[in-house]
Amino acid sequence: MRLDKLLSHTGFGSRREVKPLLKSGSVVVNGVIQKDSKSQVNPEKDQITVHGNPVIYQEFVYFMLHKPQNVVSATEDNLSETVIDLLAQEDTLTNPFPVGRLDKDTEGLLIITNDGTLAHNLLSPKKHIDKTYYAKIEGDVTVADVDAFRAGITLDDGYTCKPAYLEIITPNEIKVTIQEGKFHQVKRMFAATGKTVTYLKRISMGKLMLDESLGLGEYRPLTENELALLQNK
Repeated sequence: MRLDKLLSHTGFGSRREVKPLLKSGSVVVNGVIQKDSKSQVNPEKDQITVHGNPVIYQEFVYFMLHKPQNVVSATEDNLSETVIDLLAQEDTLTNPFPVGRLDKDTEGLLIITNDGTLAHNLLSPKKHIDKTYYAKIEGDVTVADVDAFRAGITLDDGYTCKPAYLEIITPNEIKVTIQEGKFHQVKRMFAATGKTVTYLKRISMGKLMLDESLGLGEYRPLTENELALLQNK
């Protein structure tokens, strides 16, 4: 990797901004002052310091976000705040993106990473990743609805969903587990039974549970154990 790219990647400014830093002699690679921005370094093997402080390189980042309502699951949007806007600037340097999407008015667990392979594996229909939601419903949910979800709900466009597991907490509160991610799927599944979802929150993805200690809009890095839960899928 070019040295200026590494320094930019690890928060020292744009490539143009790190050039004066290099020219000042503040950057040392393996004990030798390095002023050439184009010089190649191995961030995993070379010892690199700036002003005597080690440069810590991390190729991939993995964050758990408790997504609030009115925030778009996208990297950029001309009209609305995005989930990336919720991150501190230093956590956006590796160009992370949300894994999949939660509707603008849906809360809950969202993974943010720059690991395309992990994202693909979590979103691939072939992987059958469970996604569990808590929802409040206008209209009483019945055992007949549980059976209908298990059989496969047919949406308004004629698509028949894969079997879903519906758990009734109260007649107006449920948990539902699906393995797909169709547009507004949970809302449309209930609409097909004549009911309306008034509140929706994703509480788990695969074996990863939302950390309920995270407030709305808060996030943190995944632990090694949490990451292993996702990678083992």
